[in-house]
Amino acid sequence: MTYASSNHATTAPHRKNAAHRSNSPYQQRTTERENPAQQLIKQAVDFLLKQLEEGKSEALTAYLGAMARFHNYSFGNILAIARQRPTATRVAGIRTWNELGRFVKKGEKGIQILAPIVGHHRRKDAAEQELNASQEAKPASMLIGFRAVYVFDCSQTEGADLPDFEHSVSGEVGDQRERLIAFLDEQNIKLEYNEKIAPALGVSYGGRIALLPGQSKAEEFTTLVHETAHELLHKTERRTMTTATVRETEAEAVAFIVGQAIGLEMGTASSDYIQMYAGNAALLTESLEVIQRTSAVILGALSVEATEEINSQPAEAAA
Repeated sequence: MTYASSNHATTAPHRKNAAHRSNSPYQQRTTERENPAQQLIKQAVDFLLKQLEEGKSEALTAYLGAMARFHNYSFGNILAIARQRPTATRVAGIRTWNELGRFVKKGEKGIQILAPIVGHHRRKDAAEQELNASQEAKPASMLIGFRAVYVFDCSQTEGADLPDFEHSVSGEVGDQRERLIAFLDEQNIKLEYNEKIAPALGVSYGGRIALLPGQSKAEEFTTLVHETAHELLHKTERRTMTTATVRETEAEAVAFIVGQAIGLEMGTASSDYIQMYAGNAALLTESLEVIQRTSAVILGALSVEATEEINSQPAEAAA
């Protein structure tokens, strides 16, 4: 698949991106070593780098696949699931499985993820407390830490048949194209078709996307997702922080995740995607984070309504 960018100028060397950091008092007062969520991410990335160094590029495909299947989970938990059970498709805690009439098989090992511990901020000022009480104001909730919880994949359970949670799209785009176009419209991004961009299938201009006419519906959709990723990620300050290779592969990874999530046959992730990192854990972590976040935004826009998929259970999902 061929894409083009509207600007081929050499970009500045990569710098650490400090954007999108958590405002949680818990995370602000803890170092990376003390923060279990960051430890979880580091362990997963280190494991991935080791696999890649051993030539096992399919490990990246497993990580991207997990992002497609578990996009309602936090970044750290997605990596944790992919590291511990790359083949997982639907995960939930024992209680949820039991409620569905299924039970964990004897001898199965749980997949450890982190669940947030949320507390309430109590003000010390008595007068302010009294004022808040009179106004029936609730204390502000905040993250105070994490706890380990265990989930199990569907394949680790047995019992009653599950409802069909799979996406209805299988090799066909369906009405996902129209939803994506509506999302672009909400973002004030114009879409047009132009034969002059050939041989590129799509071009992102910043506020405008051009597609090559005549593509199959599936190919056009993934091209549009690719260019949408460029619009969301690479038309801001981040453009000066990354190379053209990083930008193209991030956009392609987002297209892979979104396409797989809606049921398209996407093949496997290109091994070229990981070769550029050359063991740089910080760059790989940051890139995977923006890929997961951007994919989740697009998939959220494609959802007609909140689903009741098992992998979106809030009590067991995010850290």
